[in-house]
Amino acid sequence: MSEKFDCVVIGAGPGGYVCAIRCAQLGLKTACVEKRETLGGTCLNIGCIPSKALLSSSEKFEEAGHHFEHIGIETKPKLNLKKMMAFKDEVVEANTKGIEFLFKKNKVTHLKGAGRIIAAGKVAVDGKEYEADNIIIATGSDVISLPGIEIDEKKIVSSTGALALPEVPKSMIVIGGGVIGLELGTVWRRLGAQVTVIEYLDQILPGMDGEVRKEAQKIFKKQGIDFKTGAKVTSAKAGSKGVDLTLEPAAGGAEEKLSADIVLMAVGRKPYVQGLGLEAVGVKLDERGRVEVDEFFETSVEGIYAIGDVIKGPMLAHKAEDEGVVLAEMLAGQSGHIDYDCIPGVVYTWPEVANVGKTEEQLKDEGIAYTSGKFPFMANGRARAMGCTEGFVKILACAKTDRVLGAHMIGPNVGDLIQEVVSVMEFQGTAEDIARTCHAHPTLTEAVKEAALAVHKRPIHI
Repeated sequence: MSEKFDCVVIGAGPGGYVCAIRCAQLGLKTACVEKRETLGGTCLNIGCIPSKALLSSSEKFEEAGHHFEHIGIETKPKLNLKKMMAFKDEVVEANTKGIEFLFKKNKVTHLKGAGRIIAAGKVAVDGKEYEADNIIIATGSDVISLPGIEIDEKKIVSSTGALALPEVPKSMIVIGGGVIGLELGTVWRRLGAQVTVIEYLDQILPGMDGEVRKEAQKIFKKQGIDFKTGAKVTSAKAGSKGVDLTLEPAAGGAEEKLSADIVLMAVGRKPYVQGLGLEAVGVKLDERGRVEVDEFFETSVEGIYAIGDVIKGPMLAHKAEDEGVVLAEMLAGQSGHIDYDCIPGVVYTWPEVANVGKTEEQLKDEGIAYTSGKFPFMANGRARAMGCTEGFVKILACAKTDRVLGAHMIGPNVGDLIQEVVSVMEFQGTAEDIARTCHAHPTLTEAVKEAALAVHKRPIHI
């Protein structure tokens, strides 16, 4: 007789492992299926965590080589890429082992192997069957390429290959000016590569606030990244000496030839639903290959649910985690809540880019009257003391109620600063609430307060 669980979660990425732990905390007998050797999914193994380790290390390397002298520290750094990669691997191992510990602590059964749904209430893991009252799909997403371009992870690499290059390439072309392309392009630019970013749209960072996008491109260009926007890559062929590319204007026009040692394909990701048996059991997918769910995360088949990158919404680890917690609590008979307008996004370049809520462009398109307050880091004392004065904080508030509708930032540590605005938005707070809250001095957070004051045309320091 097959073992029975209250919940079986397929996928041990941020959404899956968090959902499994929360289910177990709530008294549900829970198993989590993972085909990778280690837990943590793409995020911990080949995504968020290793990329942040390399971003942090490369940032320190660049500071030592280009900025320390200005503040009175004289040194000449030497890159040991092998050691930097080893540190990255140590970070990954520590995080994945941490999930193993949490599974044991919370009594989550770890089922090793590839999971497949064979019927409502039944999951097979490498041929062995398990019963479950609730099956949760949390298999995340996978890289995609452009038509006719094959990712070989040697010359034409995805984000996975870009995290493990054996040497610094002399030149790198990044196809795609989104978050992943800019973060990994930044890493290799700092370490010595000549980096060119090709973006189909007329600006980088699609979907973000227009003013932030423009400022980011200006800053990254000053740092040494070349940009070709409004351009479409039509072919990329790897050879013994590198990769030859052909591109043309997105609007049509004459072809252009480029070549580079390494090409990073960073045009987006797709839901990972292969091999799960969804079609056979009747789970419906939408036109983009995402699993269709209702407001309770239930699919078209009763008792089968889905969260994270496999369903609609931003492909972000923290969005998946929150969905996992909400679903677990609903399965345990509690109520859950997630406000999709309050999910922050961060780009971990330097300066960082962060956003939450509506952009100015969205508010205009939706006909919502709003007021805007902006404050530059140039006028912030702590930013000056750090030597990090590029960028700004912008807060958007409803013109009638003053409720905060969005915030958009580029500058030092804005990935942390954005959280204050997220919390205020969760409680439907106003720009006045932020402005009237005492902020410690001297801190970068004062820039958030000043931007809130600027909504009402009364900033103090500009």
